[in-house]
Amino acid sequence: MKKIFWGLVLCSFLLFPAMGGAVEKFPTKAIELDVPFAAGGSTDVLARLVSKFATKYFDKPLIVVNKPGGGGITGTEGVVRSKPDGYTIYVGYGSGHDLVTPHFQKMPYDTFNDLIPVCRLSVHSIAMIIRGDAPYKNMKEFIEWGKKKDQVTASVSTKAGSVDITFQAVGKATGLHIVTVPFRGGAESVTAIVGGQTDCGGNHPSEIISHIKAKRLIPIAVALDNRDPAIPDVPTFKELGYNVVSVGSVKGVAAPKGIPPEVIRYLSERFKKVCDDPEFVKSMKDIGQPVMYQSPQEFGQFMKDGFAQFGQMIKEFNIKLE
Repeated sequence: MKKIFWGLVLCSFLLFPAMGGAVEKFPTKAIELDVPFAAGGSTDVLARLVSKFATKYFDKPLIVVNKPGGGGITGTEGVVRSKPDGYTIYVGYGSGHDLVTPHFQKMPYDTFNDLIPVCRLSVHSIAMIIRGDAPYKNMKEFIEWGKKKDQVTASVSTKAGSVDITFQAVGKATGLHIVTVPFRGGAESVTAIVGGQTDCGGNHPSEIISHIKAKRLIPIAVALDNRDPAIPDVPTFKELGYNVVSVGSVKGVAAPKGIPPEVIRYLSERFKKVCDDPEFVKSMKDIGQPVMYQSPQEFGQFMKDGFAQFGQMIKEFNIKLE
């Protein structure tokens, strides 16, 4: 019996180093980047570019998987319910269903308690756009035109998202009756405004940059404190006299709670290497997305501040979901 006992003790000591090394060996297989929106939108474009450059810095591939539905909630909940081992992570943390929707409805998960910040990659402005052939060419003309109508329509990426709420605030600030028309993501909302289905739209520069260059679309204002470097000639709403300011649409990475700290550290450090890559920075600039990396701690605080800012906007303009 003593031999068996000491044999088990020896085995346990031999196993501990192996178990301790398991995290150090992460990853041993491909990492799934879940995008809770349809392909072609700003989050999807970003994720695929990150995946492309990640081959230089990650030990295993990053595979982008689109899981649209529920205004982003469905795909995000899938990550929340996944095994917290680092192999299923969420790209787009900080989107409207994270920072806006909880102000209006009970969510199937908690934005801050069920998800762990990994890092911030970028922040996109919310730009107001009109068609190049529209009878109005700037904000002043749009408002004059809109006040002659019973209502004006605006295509937005998702219901109760950051773009939706921002445009409802624009309506309150300008005195226009703006009716938002939600879609499954940014790509579909762009198609709607280009096709003349709506009077205006709200999108991120990366989703509309090619249309701007082709003069199919004209950006007339952005909802940030300062101008967006991707479209520096476009004034902010505040410059135009309307106090519509938001943190924009945040593009961060998150993982389900319970993920080992060592894995968070690995992921954040490797994403930082991607963000520091000069070719990645140039590629991001080419698609209209600024690189704005933040560490897990910095990003966590930014998210809380952004949540409070959207809450203040909703309260100030008395925005309610119909």
